[in-house]
Amino acid sequence: MSVAILIPARYQSTRFPGKPLAELTLPDGQRKSLLRLTWEAACAVPGEHVTHVLTDDDRIRDAAQGFGASVIMTSPKCRNGTERCAEAAAALEAEIIVNLQGDAPLTPPWFIEALIAAMQAAGPEIDMATPVLRCDPTTYAHLREDRRQGRVGATTAVFDAQHRALYFSKELLPWLDPAKLGAEIPVWHHVGIYAYRKPALAAYAALPEGRLEALEGLEQLRFLEHGRKIRCVEMDARGRVFWELKNPEDIPRMEAALKDLS
Repeated sequence: MSVAILIPARYQSTRFPGKPLAELTLPDGQRKSLLRLTWEAACAVPGEHVTHVLTDDDRIRDAAQGFGASVIMTSPKCRNGTERCAEAAAALEAEIIVNLQGDAPLTPPWFIEALIAAMQAAGPEIDMATPVLRCDPTTYAHLREDRRQGRVGATTAVFDAQHRALYFSKELLPWLDPAKLGAEIPVWHHVGIYAYRKPALAAYAALPEGRLEALEGLEQLRFLEHGRKIRCVEMDARGRVFWELKNPEDIPRMEAALKDLS
């Protein structure tokens, strides 16, 4: 199956305006934007695929083209990254569309590779797949601290025994009694990458915004609210720390993670 990796990037953000162009300091002293690091992560994925940055903003277009990225301009009416991917995918021949959001440059290439493989192996009843990562004590502590400070941090996922998604939330789910926490924490961090079958992506764009989607601000909930099946794919971080950049306060965390990789 042919594959396209799409990186939706918008300039306007309530919590962090201009986030795709925010720069991180690398271990060697270089500074690169979040968008450029995400593009490089996509290009590192093995196998044949095309990669495009999607945006409606000239500043992001100019920055992306400046480091050699292919850019597809999309409508400013797109309400989220999935709608942006649906618009762009209509003109592409790819059978599987990967949505790699521009705030996750720490995404290991094997995450995307495994996600593509899961979609290729799944039956037609699975419209979409997304990675989940079991929280280690450090990540769980970061998530709890974000909630204590009133920050919207990472998303958690709840799924059934067949790994079909039940719910996604910006809250920490399930609730855990701190006194009963063991070495293995039963909380799954949702990694903000999605792989869709092209027809399912086209159908998504025609669906009305869901009530839970609007409340949580999580685009994938539209699939669940309209009865579409999402496969949660467990990932092995292989000792790497994964963190998405949601707030300006996340920049030091991400820079520290980059140092650990060097």
